[in-house]
Amino acid sequence: MLHATSDGLSTEEAEERRREYGPNEVPGKRKRGVATEFLSHFRNPLVVILLIAGGISVIVGDATDAAIIFTIVLVSVVIDFFQEYRAQGAVALLRQRIVTTATVLRDGAKHEVPLADLVPGDIIFLSAGDLVPADAVVLSARDFFVNQSVLTGEPFPVERYPVSAPPADTGAAAVNRIFLGTSVVSGTATAVIERTGGATQYGKIAWKISARPPETEMERGLKRFGFLVMQLVFFLVIFVFLVNALYRHSVLESLLFAVALAVGVTPELLPMILSLNLSRGAIAMSGKGVIVKHLASIQNLGSMDILCTDKTGTLTENRITLIRHVDGRGEDSEKVLLFSFLNSSHQTGLKSPLDDAILAHRAIDIGRFRKVDEIPFDFVRKRVSIVVEENGNRLLIAKGAPEEVLRVCTSLELGDRAGEMTDEDRDQVLGLYCDLSGEGFRTLAVAYRPIGDRRTVYGASDEEEMVFLGYVAFIDPPKESAKESLAILNRAGVELKILTGDNDLVTRKTCDLLGYKIGRIVTGPEIATLDDDALARVVEGANIFTRVTPDQKDRIILALKRNNHVIGYLGDGINDAPSLRTADIGISVDNAVDIARESSDIILLKKDLRVIEEGVLEGRRTFGNTMKYIMMGTSSNFGNMASVAAASLFLPFLPMLPVQILLNNLLYDLSQSAIPTDNVDPEYVEKPKRLDIGFIKRFVLVFGPISSLFDILTFAILILVFSATEHLFQTAWFIESLCTQVAIIFVIRTRRSPFTRSLPSSLLVLGCFLVMGAAFLLPYSPLGPAFGFVQLPVSFYLVLAALIAGYLALVEVVKRWFYGSG
Repeated sequence: MLHATSDGLSTEEAEERRREYGPNEVPGKRKRGVATEFLSHFRNPLVVILLIAGGISVIVGDATDAAIIFTIVLVSVVIDFFQEYRAQGAVALLRQRIVTTATVLRDGAKHEVPLADLVPGDIIFLSAGDLVPADAVVLSARDFFVNQSVLTGEPFPVERYPVSAPPADTGAAAVNRIFLGTSVVSGTATAVIERTGGATQYGKIAWKISARPPETEMERGLKRFGFLVMQLVFFLVIFVFLVNALYRHSVLESLLFAVALAVGVTPELLPMILSLNLSRGAIAMSGKGVIVKHLASIQNLGSMDILCTDKTGTLTENRITLIRHVDGRGEDSEKVLLFSFLNSSHQTGLKSPLDDAILAHRAIDIGRFRKVDEIPFDFVRKRVSIVVEENGNRLLIAKGAPEEVLRVCTSLELGDRAGEMTDEDRDQVLGLYCDLSGEGFRTLAVAYRPIGDRRTVYGASDEEEMVFLGYVAFIDPPKESAKESLAILNRAGVELKILTGDNDLVTRKTCDLLGYKIGRIVTGPEIATLDDDALARVVEGANIFTRVTPDQKDRIILALKRNNHVIGYLGDGINDAPSLRTADIGISVDNAVDIARESSDIILLKKDLRVIEEGVLEGRRTFGNTMKYIMMGTSSNFGNMASVAAASLFLPFLPMLPVQILLNNLLYDLSQSAIPTDNVDPEYVEKPKRLDIGFIKRFVLVFGPISSLFDILTFAILILVFSATEHLFQTAWFIESLCTQVAIIFVIRTRRSPFTRSLPSSLLVLGCFLVMGAAFLLPYSPLGPAFGFVQLPVSFYLVLAALIAGYLALVEVVKRWFYGSG
């Protein structure tokens, strides 16, 4: 398919392929004009409603309300606009990581060419220290090891070599494939480029990052809420306008009245309440080691019911630790520890994390040993040997891959006895290695040989007829806090799913040590065989996914989201960037790579699940206060406005002037502006919370009519008892409407008893009483006549007190029934 030749491509063929496949560049988002990009953020239905409400306020001459509405909309859109451009910063960081030139075979000779000029079919040459410039298939290799952590998240180098038959897996696990952005650790190789640019694995990550992320749960909920408000406002305005225009009042007066009702019903302070809630939550979270980059993510964090995370560094210490040092029977051996310590201490090559773990395990006095020589590690022998001398006696000590160490062993030492290694012994030793590997340990073998000669230089040929001593076994140990963290998240109603590039044996061992109950383990190759529908079924029962690629992590998260879950993802590598963008909440850490931090919504100053749990609770508190505004605004506003609309059909005058409706709405919104400071009941934060439109509808249908019932009762009292004239009726109704709306905040804000078991914040109490005080004083102030208010008889205030008390009592009774409490 690639039509590569031993002389490489010709210059003409390379140019033709470049025109066909495009430049070998990490793709970015197709840019639109800044103005177009900015205006696209006004398409949200709630924003549209608010813009219409602001325009109506201008028409009726309420400049103050219009200014508030337009300011809120502008601030909201500007914040959203800048959030969109975060993605481009992440893609720019990805581009910076790519090498700019590569060695390629063209016209039968080697050339250094710009990265962008590489095409499928090019023959490239790689050596230690190089970055792989494209996805390619290895043609020849010598001790060729690459670091694929940018794709898999796993730090250990993997060997890549040519194969005669293509493996079934063409992903990161394929032994003959290398990928753009990965790095060569050692050796040399020749490879033929298979994919370039956006078609590479690395390019797909860039595409994911640059694309607009899927809507989060909160965004979807607010959009549904916006459509609900739009439908109700449209119905109310059309109904009131037509009836009043046809039967009661002039067309202009009816229009002004209808549009004033529309403004009164619209929750124009919702963006501001959201911003205040989220800002307060962000400040609280910063004190707990959580930096919030994207404010809306706080509420998504409160709604999160599944957290997907890598194993390394989150559940484990991300630090290889020596756990066991055993002889051939699996019994603890101090000699194995001593000889492995000598080997790691005296070898001068690049020390691996396993060497560091041996040296950190325990301080051992090796002063009596003198180093004579060293046989360095290479990827053919896969072992390193040192020669030491103690009291005139020399030892050659080898440490390395168990298969390769056993290959040069002819004897076995058990305790104080050493003898020839029989086939049975060899099977037993190999079985022990398999058992350790099956338990998730990374294992090295240790062997030695006494040396009788006095040479100063030794070589690989001296590694023969050695005595097998035992194994040293390592694991990345679980964090001490991880078990407690898992329990805390479980109590908070958040399920943890592990998505790792590591193998299932290591992952299973870590989970066993943590007491993490394994539901089902699914591997990356299994996921590759599943379509989206099948995967959606599998991800529900499985809670561990091993050997998964970045693309497969993305598929898992999308499948869970389609199953109506709210997903958080915790990651810190380049390979995690797409998943951080796809999840409802992307969570990274302070020491993560730049691309991961750029793609995330929340950054943890400490990679600890307990910190996330604090953020989850803060998110639920923030969400709870937002819901208070939504529930009170929708039920009370719609109840009162529906009452006004109904009354206008039977009264010879409007029950409230358009300017009075707007003033009523403004004062009511001011009383609610302190909601972000309110206390949230402890039981509210126990489980994930979501913006449930069905619940809001039920709430409005139950509590809205109660508001209307007391409104109609007020109308009857004003007409039958007080024989109210137009201005008296409008003034009294304005005060009663505002006071009942404000007072009901204290009942609706909690499921508990509002006066004994769930006290409001002092700022909320102060704000509500200031607004009610303003309502009482307005008719007696110089502003009263300007709004059409007149002074009321003292007896009305006694009736008002009774109406407010009755309203609060009835709502409290209905609330207990509604929530199913006693």
